[in-house]
Amino acid sequence: MANDLQALEDWVGPLLAQLDVKQRRTLARNVARDLRRRQRERIRAQTNPDGTPFTPRKAQSFRSQQGSIRRRAMFSKLSTAKWLKATARGDTAVVGFFGSVARLAKTHQYGLRDRVSRDGPEVEYAQRELLGFTALDQEHIMDWVLTHLDIR
Repeated sequence: MANDLQALEDWVGPLLAQLDVKQRRTLARNVARDLRRRQRERIRAQTNPDGTPFTPRKAQSFRSQQGSIRRRAMFSKLSTAKWLKATARGDTAVVGFFGSVARLAKTHQYGLRDRVSRDGPEVEYAQRELLGFTALDQEHIMDWVLTHLDIR
């Protein structure tokens, strides 16, 4: 994956050098917005960047008896624009989680250990890659760059 991103950066770098600052900022904003939309769709589909489904939640037998907890898709609120942000500053486009949910997203992204509540037990979470590049994402970035250069 790192080699693919390096190859993309090597391909895009000389093309971006031809653009002025305003055009690069516009391109970065468009790319960030498109990547955020694609990440949101993938999170809602409950799939990792490699196409495998997320590891399902553990069964909660004591809660199922109460009937008050509904089984909804994981991370449904995290994929909203309130938490999944797309920003563009200068030449960079950033898509990620910021604020209070960043720690929660990081825990699931890398499969770390964390506490369920402040005084609760520590639990090892399964790795669920919320953010990541797919080959289709890279193609879309290349299409944005080529489209932006044709407009000029």
